[in-house]
Amino acid sequence: MTDLAISTPAAYVTPQAMAFAGASGKAIYVSQNSPLPVTSNACPAVPLSGTTSANLIAGPYTPVIGRSAILTLSGDWSGMVQLSRSTDEGATRQPITLGGAPWALFSANCCEAVWDESDAAASLYLEITLTSGTLTYRLSQ
Repeated sequence: MTDLAISTPAAYVTPQAMAFAGASGKAIYVSQNSPLPVTSNACPAVPLSGTTSANLIAGPYTPVIGRSAILTLSGDWSGMVQLSRSTDEGATRQPITLGGAPWALFSANCCEAVWDESDAAASLYLEITLTSGTLTYRLSQ
């Protein structure tokens, strides 16, 4: 072990050093040259938002990995809004399901977490089918 220059502000403070496992599995002490590896808390994606009184496929929305996507629907409207997912830039979209049953399918105003993405190639879409009224939508993180 190399000599670490750790100084204490008072005689009663016990010096401690932090280390993490390097690529070889050996301990690497945290220092200015070897900072603690952490996951970046990436900035949220630009929200997908708008207002419509007609049928619409809104998107794509590219979510940040590891953060919940929140859908807000508001207005005086009738119809259905289905969250769908694509990994081929929207050429094919699959409705979101849970255990084979429809998920993130709405016929009323809402504000809730609808999806957590783990695939960087994925994008989300809102498939809006209105029978009347005006819908305001926002998909964000």
